[in-house]
Amino acid sequence: MTDDKIKVLVAEDSAVVRMFLVHLLESDPQIRVVGAVGDGQAAVDFVQRHKPDIVLMDIHMPRMDGFEATRRIMETQAVPIVICSATASARDLVIAFQAMEAGAIACIEKPLGREHRDFEVLAAHLLETVKLMSEVRVVRRTGHSRLAPLAKAVPAPAIEWKSTPAPIRLVGIGASTGGPPVLQTILAGLPKDFPVPLLIVQHIAHGFLAGMAEWLNQTTSLQIHIASYGTSPLPGHVYLAPDDFHMGIGAGGNIILTREAPENHLRPSVAVLFRTLADVYGPNALGVLLTGMGRDGAEELKAMKDKGAITIAQDQQSSAVHGMPGVAIALGAATHVLAADKIADALATLVKPENAIGRN
Repeated sequence: MTDDKIKVLVAEDSAVVRMFLVHLLESDPQIRVVGAVGDGQAAVDFVQRHKPDIVLMDIHMPRMDGFEATRRIMETQAVPIVICSATASARDLVIAFQAMEAGAIACIEKPLGREHRDFEVLAAHLLETVKLMSEVRVVRRTGHSRLAPLAKAVPAPAIEWKSTPAPIRLVGIGASTGGPPVLQTILAGLPKDFPVPLLIVQHIAHGFLAGMAEWLNQTTSLQIHIASYGTSPLPGHVYLAPDDFHMGIGAGGNIILTREAPENHLRPSVAVLFRTLADVYGPNALGVLLTGMGRDGAEELKAMKDKGAITIAQDQQSSAVHGMPGVAIALGAATHVLAADKIADALATLVKPENAIGRN
C-alpha cells in the first residue's frame, strides 16, 4: 500500500515548539512528518538524503539560519519551503523575506500555543498552506537568479505594446499566496523615476508587513511605504495596504483606509482597491492581479477593464497558486496574461512619462 500523505520536514530550534508543530501537523490525516530537526544544516542534510514534499522552516536556528538553509536547499535539491516564524522585529522579518527571495514560496505566522486567541485561525492557515504549497513545482535556483520559475515555462510570443489610449495615473496591484517574491521582482524591475504611484494589497500574516516593506526598500529602487489615510500618492512611490484596513483611492485622488467588513473573508481586500480604481480613474488606471488562492479582486479587475483600464493577470506557469489570476482570466478580465518576470517591462512600457499623469 502506497503512502500518499504529504511528507513534511520541520526545522525548528526549540524542542518544545518543534514537538508542538509535529503534533499539529500530524493532526491532519493528509500529512505525515518525516523528519524534525533543530538547525538549518540538519535541514539541508535531511533534504539531500530524504527528499520531503515540503519543508516548514524557522528563521533563527544555530549552525545555519533559515535563510542560508533555504538558499542551499534551493540551489542543490529544490523542494517547496514555507517559512514559519513568530512575528518579531522588522529586522528579523526582513530575514524571512530574504528567504523568500532565495526561493521559499510562503511565509506564515507560527501558532505558538492553544491559549493564543488566534490559535485556531493560525493552525488552520498553517495546515492549509502546507497542503497547498506541497503541490507547487519548484526548480533548482542558481546563485544569480532572483525569481525562479515554478515550472518550465513555454516561451511567450513577443508582445507588441500599443500606446495607451488614456494616460495612466495610478497602478494597482493585488497579490496573495506566493506574492512577495513576485512583487519584489516587479518592483526591482521598475526605474526609480517610474512616473506614477503604485498601490498594493498583499494578503499577509498580521505583523509581517513592516518586514516586507523594509525588505522591498532594501531590494528595489522605489520608495516603499505602509499607506496612511489621506496621503496624496507620489510617482515612483509604493503604498502597501496596512494590516486589517481596506485601502482604496478617494474621489480627490487621496488614499482612503477603512475598517469596513471583510470582503472575500479578507481585510485588506484587493476587491476594494480595484473597485475604487474603476470608479475614480476608469481608463486612467492600470490593474495587476498576481498569484494567490481564492478569487479576491478578479471580478473587480473585470470592472476596471470594462471601464477602459489596461489589466494584467499573472500566468499559471509562474504563479505559486493560480486562483485569483486564474479566475480573472476565466472572466475575461485580463487585457494581458504575463509571466511574473515580464510584468515590470510591460508596466515600464505602458506607463510612459509622456503619457502619464503624476500627481493629481
